[in-house]
Amino acid sequence: MVISGPSGVGKTTIARQVQARTGAAFSVSATTRPPRPDEVEGRDYRFVSRSEFQRMIDDGELLEWAEVFGQLYGTPQRPVRQAVAAGETILLDIDVQGGLQVHRKCPEATFILIVPPDEAELARRLRQRGSEDQPSLARRLAKALEEIRTAQDSGVYNLVVVNDDLEAAINQVVEVVNRQ
Repeated sequence: MVISGPSGVGKTTIARQVQARTGAAFSVSATTRPPRPDEVEGRDYRFVSRSEFQRMIDDGELLEWAEVFGQLYGTPQRPVRQAVAAGETILLDIDVQGGLQVHRKCPEATFILIVPPDEAELARRLRQRGSEDQPSLARRLAKALEEIRTAQDSGVYNLVVVNDDLEAAINQVVEVVNRQ
């Protein structure tokens, strides 16, 4: 199950709650960016060097990968394939670009797009993180709006969840997982 959306829409919060409420496995992505203060190696991401990430690309170890704002992000293929082979539901918390790549390799997956209620709320959420200066915030917001348009135009996503009420959004995704 692929849960996608741009930065700031709450996809990680939703994915973590869905995991806790359904027992689904969580796919841990690899990234070259440094960890944020609350992130834990192996739980939130595998934090790797750029050279290690390039080796993973070269060796075909990634189901999808992308460069976002100068950092590399990707989904290691082996744990996902192992979980699916074992009959488990596995949640991928990835951006739209990654979701579209996964669709090319695994079109049978379920694809859920998380979107904000509106542009102003997305801007507020990105500002609230406090990790961006104004020019970076403007780039992130523009990229997020572009991602949403791309996803909606792609025809890939089975469900669009508007995250204007976190509990309701979590429940919508939990329902989908439980039906699977």
